[in-house]
Amino acid sequence: MTEEEAVQIAEYVAAACPAQKFGEFTPDVWGEILKPYAVDEARTAVIAVARRQPWISPAEIVDEIKARREERIELAHVVYDGNPDETGAQSAASHRALIRAAADGQLPARTPSAALGTADRLALPPGEPGPYTNRVAAVRAAVGQATPTAREGVVNPRAIPCRACQALPGNSCTVRGRRMRDVHPARLDDARRRAAGLPPLDPDEARAAEDRIRAASAAALAQHDATEEPS
Repeated sequence: MTEEEAVQIAEYVAAACPAQKFGEFTPDVWGEILKPYAVDEARTAVIAVARRQPWISPAEIVDEIKARREERIELAHVVYDGNPDETGAQSAASHRALIRAAADGQLPARTPSAALGTADRLALPPGEPGPYTNRVAAVRAAVGQATPTAREGVVNPRAIPCRACQALPGNSCTVRGRRMRDVHPARLDDARRRAAGLPPLDPDEARAAEDRIRAASAAALAQHDATEEPS
């Protein structure tokens, strides 16, 4: 949009909203805001906004333009088949060009089937219906049956047993007979130690640490209660 066209839009708004006041530099500011858009789009947006409210701001004109452009893109059902001779960047640029054309109204509204066209399209050959033998049968039989294995540097709690509920590798943790969504914190700690190359935590040492924490908490609580007793 040029400066002259921005002045036209300001005059258009003034005519549509007589109570709205404009300053000397209002057209200049509006021209900077509406510069990326075509004057015809802005004029149509002014009419649409003026039908809803007595005041119009440039931001509302921009919002209306964007809404109409998105609507045209959606109704055009843009489909790009691609070109085998294009690079990935060229294909993306071609697709963006189609999107811009749809937003500008150069692509008419059409159904998805019309957008796809009637030309014959290559399709993948159907898979074998089975029964499967040899390696294929072994692979299919193993799907979902393999037990996760611990790998160096990878934190995978389900690859190790849980010392809290005795869940085996590959199985979820349980609490009161119900399967948990997450693993026990102790199992996660063990997995992190294994991923870091550290030996597993000794259960006796873990219980001793928990006892020390409980004793320290009890002592701190007792000291707190003692300091609050009235003298």
